[in-house]
Amino acid sequence: MKHLLPLPLLLCLACAPFGLAHAEKADRQQPMNIEADALRHNAQQQTSVFTGRVVVTKGSIVLRGARLEVREDAQGYQSGVVTAEAGQRAFFRQKRDTAPGAPEEFIEGEGETIEYNGRTDNVRILRRAELRRYRGGALSDELQGATIVYNNLTDVFSVDGQKGAPGATGTSGGRVRAVLAPKDAPAPAPAGTPGAPLRPSTTLGNGKP
Repeated sequence: MKHLLPLPLLLCLACAPFGLAHAEKADRQQPMNIEADALRHNAQQQTSVFTGRVVVTKGSIVLRGARLEVREDAQGYQSGVVTAEAGQRAFFRQKRDTAPGAPEEFIEGEGETIEYNGRTDNVRILRRAELRRYRGGALSDELQGATIVYNNLTDVFSVDGQKGAPGATGTSGGRVRAVLAPKDAPAPAPAGTPGAPLRPSTTLGNGKP
């Protein structure tokens, strides 16, 4: 049975791993591949700004949005900020390491802005933030809040409701909302063909091309 958890209990969960599987550790070492309609690069400041239907892949990580700003520090770590068009949300997805024979797992997130920090391997989802876990192609867990921070290395996440913040609208009233499947529950039956993509790679989110 799934449960809807209020903010006080979610504060306890904020320091706990999001399930037993772990994010793909090899992703951090993979190159960042970017497609967009336009690019502006500043060699002196080591920044690149991509605009128009931006699609980023880094190993199993996928980021999509309307604009991406990439920075590289002196040690070579890359960080990116993806923003969506007005009224839309940017998109994040990453495959998780699972035990041999276990169903495939993916993490998906959406928000008006998504920040990826290559040094810390953190993902921050800002404003109208949502984080989902899929097992075997079916939705297992779901989190909603104004800000969600997810650490790819440790699988620790935190959720902030930020009552009164610009992203705290709708029926949630600024509270964190979560639906979490029991840890020992069997994997749900996949919807559609096993191994099929969770979303078309040609969309930015909310089905907008």
